[in-house]
Amino acid sequence: MLETERHQMILHALKQKNTVKLQELVELTNSSESTIRRDLTQLENRKFLKRVHGGAARLQGKLQEPSMIEKSSKNLQAKQQIAKYAANLIEEGDSIYLDAGSTVFEMISFLPANIVVVTNGLMHANQLLDQNIKTFLIGGSLKPTTKAMIGRGALDSLEQYRFDKCFMGVNGIHPEFGYTTPDPEEAIIKQLAISLSREAFILADESKFSEIAFAKIADLHAAAILTNELDPDIEEQYNSKTKIKVVTS
Repeated sequence: MLETERHQMILHALKQKNTVKLQELVELTNSSESTIRRDLTQLENRKFLKRVHGGAARLQGKLQEPSMIEKSSKNLQAKQQIAKYAANLIEEGDSIYLDAGSTVFEMISFLPANIVVVTNGLMHANQLLDQNIKTFLIGGSLKPTTKAMIGRGALDSLEQYRFDKCFMGVNGIHPEFGYTTPDPEEAIIKQLAISLSREAFILADESKFSEIAFAKIADLHAAAILTNELDPDIEEQYNSKTKIKVVTS
């Protein structure tokens, strides 16, 4: 079978279902694993798909932004695993920034008590207070989908603080295009929080890798990445550009 024919079959399979396993593609094209791996690398480089652990997946739209409720229900076990590890990086006496991400939200139940938290996540505030954690909610306008405080008021409010560590979610992580999110206003808030922090951490499950959203937040080296699992080939792409920790249970 010609390479172009295999590529067409792979892309057609991804249109039928959002994720396909490597073994499915081997059987579909009657090719070897090494051939299919090479095909997936070529198609990923041409931005037709992204490789994931054990196969390939369709790329999301650059403006696609699920609601906070939708995000909270996806990959919950992986998010909790990442969140627990992230919370263990926080020491008593730290001042930290938690952004409105759904994985970041899962950190709250694991946080130590004697810290100060600044957040732009409206959904985070009540749970932080229930944990008796000293909390500052920045100002600004409230974004309906992600329940995040954004806009000029949020920027002015955030600039008043400095942080030991910040933790945030993103929609895309890419070796060339860095960290991205669909909303330019949220991107600016995330960018500022990174610049105000001694250490910055991106919390992202495997689905965010190789994705590119509309608005750039920062280059990869600006923050360390905490994730749940990665194909070794994909992990190698990122290791030379930033610190990355694959959290195991």
